[in-house]
Amino acid sequence: MSLKKSISVVLCFLALTLSSCKLEDDRLNFRFVSLQILSADLPESFDLNQTYEINVTYLKYSTCVFYEGFDVTNDGLTTRNVVAIGSEFYEQSCAQVTEEYEATFNFIVLYEGTYLFRFWTGQDENGEPQYLEIEVPVNP
Repeated sequence: MSLKKSISVVLCFLALTLSSCKLEDDRLNFRFVSLQILSADLPESFDLNQTYEINVTYLKYSTCVFYEGFDVTNDGLTTRNVVAIGSEFYEQSCAQVTEEYEATFNFIVLYEGTYLFRFWTGQDENGEPQYLEIEVPVNP
């Protein structure tokens, strides 16, 4: 399933779920959060015009956080920034947890050269984003 289809399905589900709330209660009861990526499994090389399933391990930190998908953005021709996205619900009893989960996304190789994947791993003590960087060359 493509990222756009996945997000559409999740948004439809959330819309249906939220539509059953009281009309007087217009407060938001969730927010989207970035989930720390621990590792990613990529091949040693890509072939042009092929699709690859990228396996990612991320960290869930609360029982009120639910995985929603990946945000994969272009930062140049062959650089991809990857963030695991979750939704966190407010006003519920939540336990703090440290659980690892796996999820995948499909990636289509469209350009020659070397792809740089930057997986978001959190922030440092100064609030600066940190990344796990993996380079994958494309076979000629």
